[in-house]
Amino acid sequence: MSSDLPPPSTNLPEDEGLPRRSFLRFAGYTAFGWIATATGLTLLESPINTLFEPINQRVEAMIFNPQRLIPEFPLTAIEPDKLIVNSFRLTPILDPITFRLEITGAVANPVSLSLQEIQRFPKVSMVIRHVCVEGWAAIVQWGGVRLADLLQLAQLKPTARYVYFESADGYFGSWDLASATHPQTLLAYEKNGSPLPVENGAPLRLASPLKLGYKQSKWVTRIVITEDFLRAQNNQLMKGYWEDLGYEWYAGL
Repeated sequence: MSSDLPPPSTNLPEDEGLPRRSFLRFAGYTAFGWIATATGLTLLESPINTLFEPINQRVEAMIFNPQRLIPEFPLTAIEPDKLIVNSFRLTPILDPITFRLEITGAVANPVSLSLQEIQRFPKVSMVIRHVCVEGWAAIVQWGGVRLADLLQLAQLKPTARYVYFESADGYFGSWDLASATHPQTLLAYEKNGSPLPVENGAPLRLASPLKLGYKQSKWVTRIVITEDFLRAQNNQLMKGYWEDLGYEWYAGL
């Protein structure tokens, strides 16, 4: 199956644009990281990564409990200055008035929602730790709508397995359906009690305590539900911008 996803861009989320070796410093945060460390495996080396990535996915999927809530922090724990933004990157400017979020693919009811329509859904606020693969972290309050609520509106087909996210800057990524529909996976439009800043992904970005930062796309404009991983014209799997370069796909915490 060919993909209509846009080509990847260099305008990436807060913790992107990092050298591959930086990932190794943070391998222990994933379910497979401790296995790789204990056995001396270099997680991103090819062909080792290609060989062990399916094992990694299965191990993390078995550990993951879609009903378990991740402990959150009190408002007093927020670290407003620790969420790093690389200001030299180009930032897309999206008009919140004309903005639309599309949900398509393996759904019975494709939808196109304005930001105002999204904000009519029940608002969820959570204070969680955003963990970057480079080795830094920040406790942030995110406010927004549960992704599961929007996907329920689109009426996923029984064969749905993966959720792709397209961003206004050309970035793209994919999640497993169980993580995407977890009650603490949000499409956020607020940060620390205020409207989401443009540099942090306004008007809409992913926020969740389940995944590393490079999975949490900013400036999300389109969600595509699929039954399998998408493939490029050369028949290569397309899992995400960094994942296609060798980073772990599941990237669970």
